[in-house]
Amino acid sequence: MAAPRHRVVVLALDGVYPFELSIPVRIFGTAEGPGGEPLYEVLTCSLDGGPVTTNADFAVAVAHGPELLATAGTVVIPPFMTCVDESGPGWLPERLAAALRTVRPGTRIVSLCTAAFTLAAAGLLDGRPATTHWNRSEEFRRAFPAVELRPDVLFVDDGEVLTSAGVAAGVDLCLHLMRRDHGSEIANRVARLCIVPPWRDGGQAQYVERPVPPQVGANTAAVRAWALERLHEPLSLAALAARGRMSVRTFNRRFRDETGMTPLQWLTRQRVEHARRLLETTDLPVDRVATAAGFGTGATLRQHLAAALGVSPIAYRNRFRLGSSASAGAGR
Repeated sequence: MAAPRHRVVVLALDGVYPFELSIPVRIFGTAEGPGGEPLYEVLTCSLDGGPVTTNADFAVAVAHGPELLATAGTVVIPPFMTCVDESGPGWLPERLAAALRTVRPGTRIVSLCTAAFTLAAAGLLDGRPATTHWNRSEEFRRAFPAVELRPDVLFVDDGEVLTSAGVAAGVDLCLHLMRRDHGSEIANRVARLCIVPPWRDGGQAQYVERPVPPQVGANTAAVRAWALERLHEPLSLAALAARGRMSVRTFNRRFRDETGMTPLQWLTRQRVEHARRLLETTDLPVDRVATAAGFGTGATLRQHLAAALGVSPIAYRNRFRLGSSASAGAGR
């Protein structure tokens, strides 16, 4: 008997932004298992089971009421025009607060963009790391000092509570959840079908409106493409800068401007992703995966995989090659 699909419930509130409202069904609804079976069930509810307005010139018909929240494995709240009430940033309408209280313990709760204000106002982010759209970060910080705001990242995964930055970062977060549930091969396939990158380098610091030095001459894109073909080699910062025909200082600065991270942070991330793909799609021993990904030894690979994902290479391979479909069905 097939495992039940993981149920994702999207809470649509008046003034919802249509693009973000569509992200969960477009991403999760595209995911299929090896036999073509859907991996997620995506349903939308409102606070009264009726239509909701949008920030555009049309409304959206919704077939379910808030009682659906209690059946969810994952709840997603897209942004809407008024994320906090005029009477105070910590205030929520009682009907919304009551609906959020019906979410079962252990359910994943996800906010997209400025819907982080809603989670924070409900007290769900107190003491937790979180992010929101960079343009509202100072307002968020003033309103919710108990939240550990991280305004430079695309999303924050704090286990059962996850938050994303603005607009398209919601796609990044949904793909991340799929990768967490089913591994990178399925998430990458969905990304290809949706014609979006499987992951984006750097954070939303790349998009913040602030004066930056003008880009003069060569950028680092060609060096990054060159490095991706040589992850198994010992690539130093000096070697990367030399490939880009820049000084180390200029290369490091330009790389950070373009990707939001240092060259060595970027290299580590690419190597972890390459190791994940090899663990999922090959039977190579861990030591050979480590060599192919540029980590040198199995011990180094274990260290980096534990830091990035909290699991060992063997545990990761066992989960995403053998048991991912069954484990992801839990929580409906």
